[in-house]
Amino acid sequence: MSKLLVIGTVAFDAIETPFGKTDKILGGAGTYIGLSASNFKNVDTGLVSIVGNDFPQEYFDLLHGKNINTEGIEVVKDGKTFFWSGKYHTNMNKRDTLVTELNVLEHFSPVVPEKYKDAEIVMLGNLHPLVQNAGLEQMTTKPKMVVLDTMDFWMDIALDDLKALLKKVDVITINDEEAQQLSGEYSLVKAAKVIHEMGPKYVVIKKGEHGALLFHEDKMFFAPALPLADVFDPTGAGDTFAGGFTGYLAQQGELSFENIKNAVIWGSNLASFTVEEFGVKRIAEVATEEVEQRLEKFKELTKFSL
Repeated sequence: MSKLLVIGTVAFDAIETPFGKTDKILGGAGTYIGLSASNFKNVDTGLVSIVGNDFPQEYFDLLHGKNINTEGIEVVKDGKTFFWSGKYHTNMNKRDTLVTELNVLEHFSPVVPEKYKDAEIVMLGNLHPLVQNAGLEQMTTKPKMVVLDTMDFWMDIALDDLKALLKKVDVITINDEEAQQLSGEYSLVKAAKVIHEMGPKYVVIKKGEHGALLFHEDKMFFAPALPLADVFDPTGAGDTFAGGFTGYLAQQGELSFENIKNAVIWGSNLASFTVEEFGVKRIAEVATEEVEQRLEKFKELTKFSL
């Protein structure tokens, strides 16, 4: 089995959208990435994170039930798990952060289990660049591919650290506004070129309900987002995308441009399930048959002849 190492948050979320609200539920970038990657049965996924002793056993059971290795999740006695609360606007593309409680995440120093120090694919979920780098530095074998997700917050407060880390990264996944901020370019084509020069061979720019763009050297690829009748909660969609993207590549082994294009489609496909329910509920329960049927819809959506 190919190994996928995921370093990211495991957290509690409380979410409000125009379609309802939740109390504290399971969330975190690492959680979504791991659950998404679990759809690839011959991929051994190890999750590195930190939680408090308030993190319920039922959530560990959920991860174990998806064959996600949690040996790398540190449980801090007398600590509290990272908590985020947010409210989405009517168009669902904008949200306001209501509460952020770092708790145990404030002092998170990732410890990669020995078993995953030779993982072929490393997925660095959205964290401080120094924390991401601390995990990456523990690898004993150079990964075939390192994928990094980041956000505007780190560009505001840790830009130099982020730029240093980008030199070690093969793929970066960010949204369109973040790509513009990082590059200083409005055009996404120009932005991708600038970011490519920072280190990443592949630049994936996520555009939410408008799909995702892949850039590699002089090549471009666009994957649409599947139009959905019901979108309840976009939280974790980008992380689900990352899990599908890296899970597919770990399963395939070969990192050709064609396979990476397919990985973008797989990421978009799995992300389309996450938004249909609050939190991780939908991606945790999605059946293989549903995933395959929706892949056919993606194929029909983009198929044409000249």
